Amino acid sequence: MARGHELVIIGGGVGGLVTASVAGQLGLDVVLVERAPRLGGDCLHYGCVPSKTLLRSAGVAHQARQGQRYGLRTALEPVDLGRVMDHVAEVVQRIQNHDDPQRFRDYGVDVRFGEARFLDPRHIEVAGERIRGRRFVIATGSEPALPDVAGLATTGYLTNESVFAERRLPRRLLVLGGGPVGVEMAQAFRRLGSEVTLLEQGEHLLPRDDAELSGELADVLAREGVRIHTDTLAVEAGRTDTGTRVVQARIGNETVAFEADEILVATGRRANVAALDLPAAGVALDAEGLIRVDARLRTSARHIFACGDCTGPFPFTHVAEYQAGIIVANVAFRLPRRVDYRAVPWVTYTDPELAHVGLTAVEARQRRLDVEVARFRFRDVDRALTDGREDGLVKLIVHRGRLVGGSILGPQAGELIHELALAVSARVPLRRLAAAVHAYPSLSQVIKRAAGSLYAPRLFSARSRRLVGLLNRVLP
Repeated sequence: MARGHELVIIGGGVGGLVTASVAGQLGLDVVLVERAPRLGGDCLHYGCVPSKTLLRSAGVAHQARQGQRYGLRTALEPVDLGRVMDHVAEVVQRIQNHDDPQRFRDYGVDVRFGEARFLDPRHIEVAGERIRGRRFVIATGSEPALPDVAGLATTGYLTNESVFAERRLPRRLLVLGGGPVGVEMAQAFRRLGSEVTLLEQGEHLLPRDDAELSGELADVLAREGVRIHTDTLAVEAGRTDTGTRVVQARIGNETVAFEADEILVATGRRANVAALDLPAAGVALDAEGLIRVDARLRTSARHIFACGDCTGPFPFTHVAEYQAGIIVANVAFRLPRRVDYRAVPWVTYTDPELAHVGLTAVEARQRRLDVEVARFRFRDVDRALTDGREDGLVKLIVHRGRLVGGSILGPQAGELIHELALAVSARVPLRRLAAAVHAYPSLSQVIKRAAGSLYAPRLFSARSRRLVGLLNRVLP
C-alpha cells in the first residue's frame, strides 16, 4: 500500500497556512485542503482584519467629533456605511493577495479546495477523491455559536460573518454578548452613529479579563452612549407589526423588551469540526466540543495534530501561528516540542485598548501565590496628557520580585503589552523593568512607573533615610 502524503492539512486559516508554508519549504510532501473557495480563514475575512479596519474608521469619526478638545473646529457628515465597508473590503483584499494559492504551490504545497471528511484514521475524502496521509493537521477554526433564544432564527440576526456586508447603518443596534467581538462592534457602531445596546449574561464585560479594568472600560463605553446591561439573559426574539426586531430578556425577576433595527449575535464560538467525521479517525473532543490535544498538540490519534480555534484554550490568530510552529517541530524535525501558554498576550481593540498577559491577581491567589499588585494610571504619564488619552491604567501582578501577569487598559495597550509578555516569559525581575530607560515622552513610561511604584515605599523608608544620613556623615 502507498505510504501517502507526508502531511495533510485541513484548514486554510493562519494555523494551516503557517504549517503548510514551513513544511513545504522544508521539502515535505504537503497537501492543504480548504473548504472555502479562498485561503485566509475567519481572521482575514470575518474577524481580525475587517473588525480592526472598521474600528479604525469608527475611531477617525470619533476623533473628528472631538476637535474642540484639541482647540480645533471640526465637522463630520453623516456616515455612509457602504463607503466604510468598501474600505474594509479593500483592506481585506490587499491582505488576501498574500494568501494567493499560487504562493503556497510555489512552496511545493498541493492546494485543494473542498469539504474534507475522514474515512478512517489514514484517509480523507475531498470532492469525491480519496487522499491518504501519514500525518494530519486539523486547523479548521471556529464559527459563531448561537444562543438558545426562541425565535432568533426567524427574527433574523447578524454575526461576524455577515456584519461586514452591511451597507446601511442601523439606527438601533442590539448586541448580544459582552466578549471581545460584542464589545468592539458595540463601540464601532456607536461611534459611526448607531444607538447601541449591549446585553451580557455575565456579571461584567470581557469575563476573561481583569474585572477592575473591564469595569473601567465599560464606564468609557457608557460615556460614549453604549447602553450596557449585565446579568441579562436574552430568552426570546420576534418582530413587531412594523418589522422592528424585539428581544425579550430577563434582568433579575423582570422581563424587559429591547427593540432594534438589527441584532448582532456575539455570544461565543464553537469548533468547526461537524463535517470532519472525527470518530472515523479516532479523534476525541472534550466536553466543550473542542479537539482534545496534548502538550505536543497531538490528538487522541497520535499521528493527527490539531491547532488553532478548534482546540482552544486561546482562540487567537497569534496562538494558532505559535501552535503551527510547535507542530512543524514535531512533524518535520521530530523534536518533542511542547506548548507553553504562560506568556500568551491577548488584546481587545476598543478605545482604550484592553490587553492582558499571564495571571490575574485572582488567578494567582487561587494558585496560592503570595502576590503584590502595582497600579499606575495613564493620567499621571505626560504623553497621555499631551495626547488627550487619560483613561486607563497598568496593573502588574508580582510574585517574589518577578512579574507573573499584567493588564493594561489604555492607549496602545496592544503594543505596550509585549514588554510585559517578554518579562513574564523570561522571568525578568521587576527591578529590571523599573530600572530600564524608557523614552520620554512615551506611553511606555506607564510600565516603568508602575514597576517603580512597588519599590518607592522601600526606597523612601525611614531605614533608607537613616542609611543615607549615616553614609553622608561618615564618608567624605
